[in-house]
Amino acid sequence: MKIDPTNPADLSAQIAEQIKAAIISGDLPVDERLPSEAEMADQFQVSRSTVREALKRLGAQSLIRTQRGATGGAFVNRLTYAQAHGQQITTSTLLLSMNTVSFATACEARYALERACAPLSVMRRTADHLATMRTETYRQAQPGLTDEAFCASDVAFHRALVDAAHNPVLSYQLAGAVEAMQPLMNMITFSARSREKIIALHTAIVDAIEKQNAAATDTHLAELAAYTNELAQNVFAARNARASE
Repeated sequence: MKIDPTNPADLSAQIAEQIKAAIISGDLPVDERLPSEAEMADQFQVSRSTVREALKRLGAQSLIRTQRGATGGAFVNRLTYAQAHGQQITTSTLLLSMNTVSFATACEARYALERACAPLSVMRRTADHLATMRTETYRQAQPGLTDEAFCASDVAFHRALVDAAHNPVLSYQLAGAVEAMQPLMNMITFSARSREKIIALHTAIVDAIEKQNAAATDTHLAELAAYTNELAQNVFAARNARASE
């Protein structure tokens, strides 16, 4: 592994990318111990502080782990879906909040992904998944439930639907859609929506999943997507009207 000192990119970033590429390619397998800071500094012809910064970058991506002691050092980490799940949520939340992404675009992506996942959930759902969705639907109908608690239950309902597919790659991909996009959508629409309508749609969805009716599940998810977009349009129209007064 070598770096280009004439490259304008930060030297520590170059080192991190080189090590990352070696991990992805399998040249550095899981649990492999990386060379010491001194050895890498000599290999890349940089200071140990530069190597240390590169290792921090890799650690932040959960690509390596460090251990103390005589047998310690930096080791290639086994990235779990649970770790990747959290990173996906954070990344999706930042992308949505820091960039100009319209509500309609986010809503389209979020429901398109979930509707693509739904046929697998219909086939593979367990009694536990159905129980979770029905529990959340019951919770949503409780008098006095705060908006915050209703939104959290909404996310939990859709998380159970996604998890029912029993596909960790889909669960990872949908983490951002359900647990990043959904809360942001709720923040915009919560004041205008009918809880009764949401509960009715959630009930129809779980009923269809229990009956293993993929077509009905898709239809009800499409209805939920259309209602969500309608709510957003009403909220934005009301805001524009107030702004023009």
